[in-house]
Amino acid sequence: MARKRHEEEHENHERWLVSYADFITLLFAFFVVMYAISSVNEGKYRVLSDSLGSAFGTGAAASMVQVSPERQQAFPLRRHSAQDRQRLESLRREREAMTRIALQMRQSLAPLIKRGIVRVTQTSHGVKVEINASILFAPGDASLTAESGEVLTAIAQVLKEDKHALQVIGHTDNLPISNAVFPSNWELSSARAGSVVRLLTDNGIAQARLSAVGHADNFPVAANESAEGRTRNRRVEIMILAELPEKENEAPTPLFGARQE
Repeated sequence: MARKRHEEEHENHERWLVSYADFITLLFAFFVVMYAISSVNEGKYRVLSDSLGSAFGTGAAASMVQVSPERQQAFPLRRHSAQDRQRLESLRREREAMTRIALQMRQSLAPLIKRGIVRVTQTSHGVKVEINASILFAPGDASLTAESGEVLTAIAQVLKEDKHALQVIGHTDNLPISNAVFPSNWELSSARAGSVVRLLTDNGIAQARLSAVGHADNFPVAANESAEGRTRNRRVEIMILAELPEKENEAPTPLFGARQE
């Protein structure tokens, strides 16, 4: 009598895929529900409720997307409060105001801009008017020249009826200076900024709006190895500072994302 061959049972190595698929489905549903809870947009709730209702039944979907008032307060990220809307509106108005000031500056200083003596740019915190020091001061001096009145008076005429704070910043090249009046470039740059502030106040700009800062040669805009670069670095900047709304315990938000010339 022939012995019956015992047939070995083959183990199914792919049965884990069933559990894995169930796990992925539940995980997806979990994140869908979490997203719905974190968003307080009724329109999105309605769309999600209809989708889940068609898949799982109306009752199940409704119970999954209902959000209690406590949870709505815990996830306020996607809802703009009245304070947020007011802040965004203030930013929009301030952006428009800075654009108008920059346009007025470019129109008033057009001849000097064409000569490359003056540059007007919009920065992340307002409008910057950069004036080459060659038109304002003699080398190594902080007394304004007669020619400086043209550019500074034109700037004052645009800004004297404005309300924004102004910061005047003096810059030098890297050539050292040491005399009885200016022991270093720090004193020279600060004195030049102060001279510009005095002329602006003489032309009707309120003193409370003005501040003077000297940066010496620490912020060059060109290489100091050449005479042209040193001439470019000897400059005075007038910053028209934008009024940026701030939230409590939050850093200021830049007004502009990109530099415009």
